[in-house]
Amino acid sequence: MRRPPTAPQNTGTTGSTGPTPEEPVRFSGVREVVRYNWPLYAAGCLAAGAGLALSYRLPGRAAAFVRAGAGAAAALLASSTAATWWVYDRSELRSFDWLAELLPDGPGEHLVLSSGLDEASRPVAVRWPRHPQSVVDLYDPALMTEGSIRRARRHVPPAPRTIPGRHDRLPAATGSADTVLAVFAAHELRRADDRGELFAECARVLRPGGRLVLVEHLRDAANTAVYGPGAQHFFPRRAWLRAAAGAGLHLVAERRIGGLVTAFTFAAPTATPTTITPPTIAPTTTVPTTTVPTGKRPAP
Repeated sequence: MRRPPTAPQNTGTTGSTGPTPEEPVRFSGVREVVRYNWPLYAAGCLAAGAGLALSYRLPGRAAAFVRAGAGAAAALLASSTAATWWVYDRSELRSFDWLAELLPDGPGEHLVLSSGLDEASRPVAVRWPRHPQSVVDLYDPALMTEGSIRRARRHVPPAPRTIPGRHDRLPAATGSADTVLAVFAAHELRRADDRGELFAECARVLRPGGRLVLVEHLRDAANTAVYGPGAQHFFPRRAWLRAAAGAGLHLVAERRIGGLVTAFTFAAPTATPTTITPPTIAPTTTVPTTTVPTGKRPAP
């Protein structure tokens, strides 16, 4: 299921102060999910309604089978909507306390990545207003073809100072960021090679020991139970670990949010201290000396 956008942002490039603390910070919720994914919800309602109506025209076992299918469609629609409401309207995801636990000292100079729908920059800027922030929009219509993204961008375009970028060429200098945040952004890159290039770019822009915070739904038992076939849009945990390892990043923390979302923290390698090897001193050859007798006794 595609994640929806938040309200328009007031964050910008490095050094921007972002929104004032008095501005309300609202993470997107179930209403936005339904709004930007309405064809999926309409199809679910249509399947349940049509199946129920058709069952009255069928005999015996056929009617029972169709009613069961209609009931399953209705149950899946209800469970996915309830799960979305819980995670995005009621859980701790909204408060960003989970990020404070993963980054006790804050994000420092950080880069926020989005795939056209910026979920994180505004809440992070409000919580850490003195930490320089840059926002990069990775949206590429050739790679990200879902209708939900196009519908969302028509209603909530990126903030004016958002920097356009590419997954394989982030607009940031090497070793310039303390943290890179990718909140519901990386899964829009559907090919493993593209995700690998994104992780490699994150590793490039991070300072030694810097952090990549990745937030995603996973294709696991919990998400499959509530989203059904929709969970196939998510990637399994091993896919993210493989992408990180390929970029030289290692997992240092992992946290579950709202029971259905996982936040990973990957660390860039620390700088290897340079070992100075002392120069090798060639052994000297001792030349024996000849003592010339003087006829004098040595001093006592």
